[in-house]
Amino acid sequence: MTTATHLFHSLPPIVSFPTATVPAANSSAGTRYQTTSLHVVSASRRSRDDDYHATLKALNSKCRFPRKSLGQHYMLNSEINEQLVRAANIEEGHVVLEIGPGTGSLTNVLINSGATVLAIEKDPHMVALVRERFESTDRFKVLHEDFVKCHIRSHISPMLESRKALNESLLRAKVVSNLPFNISTDVIKLLLPMGDIFSEVVLLLQEETAVRLVESSLRTSEYRPINIFVNFYSEPEYNFSVPRTNFFPQPNVDAAVVTFKLKQAPDYPSVASTKSFFSMVNSAFNGKRKMLRRSLQHICPSNEIERALGDAGLSTTSRPEELTLDDFVKLHNMIARV
Repeated sequence: MTTATHLFHSLPPIVSFPTATVPAANSSAGTRYQTTSLHVVSASRRSRDDDYHATLKALNSKCRFPRKSLGQHYMLNSEINEQLVRAANIEEGHVVLEIGPGTGSLTNVLINSGATVLAIEKDPHMVALVRERFESTDRFKVLHEDFVKCHIRSHISPMLESRKALNESLLRAKVVSNLPFNISTDVIKLLLPMGDIFSEVVLLLQEETAVRLVESSLRTSEYRPINIFVNFYSEPEYNFSVPRTNFFPQPNVDAAVVTFKLKQAPDYPSVASTKSFFSMVNSAFNGKRKMLRRSLQHICPSNEIERALGDAGLSTTSRPEELTLDDFVKLHNMIARV
């Protein structure tokens, strides 16, 4: 059996999907976020067949199979790529960072929408593939780097400098990516504090992760430091879900698209030090079932923690899963004064 034939036999069946609605958010979270109506995307058989063939042809041209170690799952539905780009409101002249372009299916939609794309790709074979595919355009550049280790600011800033005289909306770049699921948290932690150079981060994530990041409900096991982090630096919005059958190879979970509208420094919650603030938040959740007067006693004595809780308008028996972002900000600032 040839490589190409084997790939064709590995494909999931073509099915259609119903529409659905995003469940109402839990307002007890005390955090600001938005949800939109959930549109489960499906495509015509002709469109999906074209995508199957294009993806397989591209992979076969480099004798490549998706690598599990890199979390590679290739998008087979061009309509989803188009919705992803629409969610990011890409216009002529935008600079877009794409992490993990793969065979370039999303890249192609971005370029056709008028964007200049900087792609970061870890797999050298995929670097060669997309470099060859887009060699005729001057609005594409790919770097062979591991995104979580690269200095993205040094790559993006020069591209933005050349646009200073243009429309103000073009002064910050955007991120639009179909991320490998296994690096999504690391990528989010790196990108969200960069509101000075990025205005929006639009990512295709694992469905469970997407919901957890947007619906930061208090008093649940899913409420974690990452929820505080996300809402400190951005306003997250759930866009739409993507069934697992749209990928090759098919993952074990569905996906979803989330938009993070990044705040700039003047809009961050006012804390004495972001470093000490997140250190306190992480310490609080390390003893999640413990009262804060115990889990934070390495910062200052328990009686001073109790006093700070009271001054912040919180119960002296508070636990971390009961505090909103604003509550943590108040508590941190009270402790900083001690």
